[in-house]
Order: sequence, then C-alpha cells, then structure tokens
Amino acid sequence: MPVTPLDFADDPRLADYRDLTDVSLRRVSEPAGGLYIAESSKVLDRALRAGHRPRSVLVQEKFLADALALVGEEAEIYVVPAEVAAQVTGYTVHRGLLASMHRPPLRPVEEVVAGARLVVVLEDIVDHTNVGAAFRSAAALGADAVLVTPRCADPLYRRSVRVSMGTVFQVPWTRLPEWTAAKPLLEGAGLHLAALALADDAVTLDAFAAAGHERVALLMGSEGDGLSRGALAAADTVVTIPMAGGVDSLNVAAASAVALWELGRALR
Repeated sequence: MPVTPLDFADDPRLADYRDLTDVSLRRVSEPAGGLYIAESSKVLDRALRAGHRPRSVLVQEKFLADALALVGEEAEIYVVPAEVAAQVTGYTVHRGLLASMHRPPLRPVEEVVAGARLVVVLEDIVDHTNVGAAFRSAAALGADAVLVTPRCADPLYRRSVRVSMGTVFQVPWTRLPEWTAAKPLLEGAGLHLAALALADDAVTLDAFAAAGHERVALLMGSEGDGLSRGALAAADTVVTIPMAGGVDSLNVAAASAVALWELGRALR
C-alpha cells in the first residue's frame, strides 16, 4: 500500500504542496509544472470521475481511509500531522486532504465549442473566487462550455476549484487567444457574441433572450473595468441586466447566474 508517513515540512517529497497561499507563484508554477491542487475528498472525487490523474495525496491520519478509498494504489499518499500540513502549505488545512493532480492539456477552442448552444467567456477575471462561482453557475444553469482569456485567473487554482464545488471538471473549458484571433474562432463556430456591459445602445437581457438566437457566447468582463474595448468591438450585441435601487451592475458571478438563467430558459 503506497502510504508514507512524513514528519518534517522540508521533506522534498512535499514540494507540490509548498506555499499554496502564494497566488502569484502558484499562477506560474502550476500550469508550467503540469499540476494543480485538489482540496477535499469531494473535489478529488469529482476530479477522478472526470478522468484526471493524481500525482500524490497529502492527508492527515483521520482522513487516510477516505484517501485510500479514492485513489487506492494509484498514487503515493503522504500522511502528515496537522502542524506539518500547515507549515508546508502556509495555512491550516481544515479539509484534511490535498491532492496534487496531473493537469490535463488544454483542448482546442474549436473542439470545446463544437455543437455548443450557450458558451460563457470570462475575460480577464482575476479573482479566483469569481471564476469558481461563474463555473458553478455555468454547470448548474446549462452552459455547454466556458472559455477564459489569456489573463483570466486559472480555473484549476485550488480556490477556484473549491468555490466551483468541482464543476470546473464538469464543464468543458479552454483558453482563448487574444480577440483578434478569438473573434474568428467564435464566429466560425456559429456563435452570436453577446457582451454583458453597460452601454447606451445596449439591449435588455430579456429582449435579447426573446430575439431567438440559436447559439450564444456570453462575454463577461473583469471585476473592475468590465469588458475591454477589444471584447466590446468583437461583440455582435451589447446586453445589459436592468437594475433598480440606484445600483448599476452586479458582481460578475451573480450576473453570470442571472444571464445564464434567462438565456438558458430561452434556448430550452
């Protein structure tokens, strides 16, 4: 049985789990190193069901049975005391289990959107919580795929995965190139590009849903500035969610849920 007790935080076998709170470092090292971190038994289970392969598992003794039931002899399991887990990762590991996973290669955009009727495009969203929440909305409300731009936060960063409740493994996704190349790809797939933004010429969400477009890519912008000029120029229609109470817009994750519900209902 591949179970190894480890008692020291500087053990080189724990390198995949080191300094998980350093977002800027992990944003570079995880994609480049071909790994991502799955946090909790539930998330690991969803990753395995999606066909992802574990490199190793870091677990506390009381969660060992869960780890063995999930990975068996498929990966090395490192059993550490809680204080060692905290020293290695940089935070208190409440969920008891972390798994270092082989990162699957990104699929071509054309393959991901082939046949899709409702696609979410996340442009330059830097908050991992918002990315995870948008994926959860996409999974729950019937989106067929999610596309993220080159500067968007990593959907497989552990916080995104956790907030999404593992739905980042469920919804097909990949990264887009810059808009000059992305627009022809999306148009070639037969998608109508709808930019969710504030603009004088924007149509309301309900009016756009009633227009009967058969295939839609919903463009969602960053938390501060919204969609870029490139995204707005690429869009076929600018769409807005009518607001009340003096509020001009919703958080991007909340807006994605509202828009996906309305568009999904129209497509159904």
